[in-house]
Amino acid sequence: MKNIISDPLNVINVGLAKFADPFVAHSVPVISCQWQPPAGGVAETAWQLAQITNNPIVEAANEIAFSRYLEANPILTGVGTAVDSIPGMGSKQILHSGPPVAWRDMCGPQQGAIIGAILFEGWSSTAEDAQKLAENGDIELTPAQHLNAVGPMAGIISPSMPVWIVKNETLGNLTYCNFNEGLGKVLRFGAYNDDVLNRLRWMADVLAPVLQEAVEIMGGLELKPLMASALHMGDEVHNRNAAATSLFFRKLAPATLQGSADKAQISETLSFIAGNDHFFLNLSMAACKSMLDAASGVENSSMVTVMARNGVQFGIRISAFPDRWFVTEAPLVEGLFFPGYTGADAAPDLGDSAITETAGVGGFAMAASPAIVQFVGGDVAQAVGNSRKMQRITLGRNSAFTLPMLDFAGTAAGIDIRKVVDTGILPIINTGIAHKDAGVGQIGAGLTAAPLECFTQALRALYYNLNT
Repeated sequence: MKNIISDPLNVINVGLAKFADPFVAHSVPVISCQWQPPAGGVAETAWQLAQITNNPIVEAANEIAFSRYLEANPILTGVGTAVDSIPGMGSKQILHSGPPVAWRDMCGPQQGAIIGAILFEGWSSTAEDAQKLAENGDIELTPAQHLNAVGPMAGIISPSMPVWIVKNETLGNLTYCNFNEGLGKVLRFGAYNDDVLNRLRWMADVLAPVLQEAVEIMGGLELKPLMASALHMGDEVHNRNAAATSLFFRKLAPATLQGSADKAQISETLSFIAGNDHFFLNLSMAACKSMLDAASGVENSSMVTVMARNGVQFGIRISAFPDRWFVTEAPLVEGLFFPGYTGADAAPDLGDSAITETAGVGGFAMAASPAIVQFVGGDVAQAVGNSRKMQRITLGRNSAFTLPMLDFAGTAAGIDIRKVVDTGILPIINTGIAHKDAGVGQIGAGLTAAPLECFTQALRALYYNLNT
């Protein structure tokens, strides 16, 4: 009888990595009608997968990375101006979502948002001149992830914008996120009319100082317990943040009343937050980034620490290679469209907000949020099924984030590139859908999945790193 470990064709036929998956072994047959060959049937990649499955070096590295993620304790410690708060940010630099992308290759919403940021900063007085600045390379364009920051959709953070500052109390690493503008025509969807710019100025001049003082009065705020409570109240803390925003509001309001701002500013601030159910999203993103950055940089770990999209490319990073992107074409999103729009109007998947799924919430926690299906499509059974399915591609569960509909089991967390490549099960993401043209805004919401190619690229890199 042939040794299946020495024969890559047999590796494809058997799917060795399933034997190592505790979530599969007792409930899913190794070969079934749903089975598909590891690595999409590519023999060389399947062979590489077999070599690093159950590899003691990788297993030890993953134990370290996953434990750092679990032990992270993200705390909102402050509010500041981006250029003064984010180390390494320049005075004429704009951060954007997703992997690196040149201006000429950017999608419409991201280009529109950059034009809006240039106008907001006063570097140009017209959209035409702003576009020329970007085209000529006079503005430095950098992925927010490179500076430990995140931003939803276009993900734009410019020097004068206010940012949340979140600290992982366990290891001390800091992360940052911009403020949520609300819905409608907003910068993150590429809009830059006067209403958008005036709102951004109000957020910098009024909202940020009120929140900065309130956070100081609170002495910071632990974010994991708040997120955990929101999961028990029907949120998944990506596309649904109604409960999380309400819980945050309850903590924030008394502190604002103790501050020195005048009543009109406090009233405007609280009214703005109360009218925006998505307000907590940006805090959720910063918290998830904080937990995953703690897991980053563990040599030989196959744990995914970033999933991000720029409307052109989808990219991941893994713990073993904290500064390296593995990218492929960004997928389209299947979902529900607002009246008057169809899939033909949609931009490909966009934004850093998939950091929530990377951390085990969002699409991974849809079982906690049955109502989300009315926004992104599908039904409750599918939402629960998605949370169960993600258990097959992760290193474990996060007992801090439990799902009532799964008997309070922890969310699946710690995406393992080996399990993704082996099973063909792709990390699910629930997300908003942006119009492909700048300034139109959100036209729907739905579900998509991280492309397999990113994970096979990362697996090959890890294999060669272990064997050179």
